[in-house]
Amino acid sequence: MTAINVNEAKDRFCSILRDTGRENIDYVIEDLESWGFFNAPASSQGHGAYPGGLLEHSLNVYDSAMATRRDIISIRPDLEKELPEDSVAIAALLHDVCKANFYKLTRKKKRNEIGLFEEVETYEIHDEIFPVGHGEKSVILLLQSGLDLSDEEIYAIRWHMGPWNLSRDDERFYRQAGKQTPLQPLIHAADTIASALLERPAAKL
Repeated sequence: MTAINVNEAKDRFCSILRDTGRENIDYVIEDLESWGFFNAPASSQGHGAYPGGLLEHSLNVYDSAMATRRDIISIRPDLEKELPEDSVAIAALLHDVCKANFYKLTRKKKRNEIGLFEEVETYEIHDEIFPVGHGEKSVILLLQSGLDLSDEEIYAIRWHMGPWNLSRDDERFYRQAGKQTPLQPLIHAADTIASALLERPAAKL
């Protein structure tokens, strides 16, 4: 069961995107709708593994990124121009569009709390559809939708996962991107805060 009202969250998501004033943003929103983005889960079994989870996660990353931006600028005012609000919004809200049409609902046998097998609904990964990776897939889809991304936004979306499971060359490119723009480490940090903290299961009392 989703923790948010999907319709309200969708309205907020689209409103923030439109407030960026980006050309073709309505075409991007139309494509997100056609890809099933707004009802997609954020993962198969981890954070946001329910309908609307991807939308909730994207807004959590946005909120985390904007809060972190405010704190960073209060310490380093010189970074404000390098972290424009519209770029933070674009990168945060759209970093995971690669996950739309990526998870398919299925039913599997799983042991319950008393050790008996029961049939439950779960998600399976289907990466055979446009198999070009993770962050790079988001960038490609957005460019195909007509969104004009800055180099800094491309870096932030492409490397939002951070230096995990990277080849030696990929790790070098990731670190080079972080030197080019503070937007990249900001979105990586916000994605981690959202998935590991904001979306952490509540402690059992």
